[in-house]
Amino acid sequence: MRILIVDDEPAISDTLAYALQADGFASDCCTLGAEALARLGAGDHDLVVLDVGLPDMSGFDVCRVLRRRSDVPVIFLTARSDEVDRIVGLELGADDYVAKPFSPREVVSRVRAILRRTRPEWLAAPPAITAPPARFTVDGDGLRIAYHGVWLDLTRYEYLLLALLLTRPGRILSRGQIMENVWQDCGESLERTVDTHIKTLRNKLRAVRADEEPIRTHRGLGYSIAVR
Repeated sequence: MRILIVDDEPAISDTLAYALQADGFASDCCTLGAEALARLGAGDHDLVVLDVGLPDMSGFDVCRVLRRRSDVPVIFLTARSDEVDRIVGLELGADDYVAKPFSPREVVSRVRAILRRTRPEWLAAPPAITAPPARFTVDGDGLRIAYHGVWLDLTRYEYLLLALLLTRPGRILSRGQIMENVWQDCGESLERTVDTHIKTLRNKLRAVRADEEPIRTHRGLGYSIAVR
């Protein structure tokens, strides 16, 4: 999924781009409304994060033009917090409205929430499944996993999390992606729940083989299963 960030403050654009990348999104940045409309005209973006106060035209004007030709989801970013501004933005067809200062993680959560609603096929699309590394055996019918021939004593979420990683050996999954696939009530869960379950999984794997660390941490990005 590709997100377009339209803001003339590099510190904001760079911070949002990093937060989106850490959660598995691709992103592009621009500073002008006219450039944003040109890019969005190509249809390559799945959502736009749009600042209201742009140098060449207001974000409201950008949204007004955009809505004549596209239904791409729009999240407004603005220093304005007045109710009338929020109403204007939403009536123009925006999907959400975030006032500055804001938490980048909150914006990413709002992006995911909107895409869950507007692009359900994004969640429903099955990932390409690769055979797990040879040291693991996955018994899908019995809902159990063996490591070096030893069946692990796993909780429900530990099993689902490890099985998810094993379907994509070597691929980095963000905490957000793991939450979406493992926790059905992810809207009410905290992403640090993923870290807690990763820790307990590692302890159970080390109990079988202390000289290996199959679950890799990628700082700021997520987790993966080592291919070898």
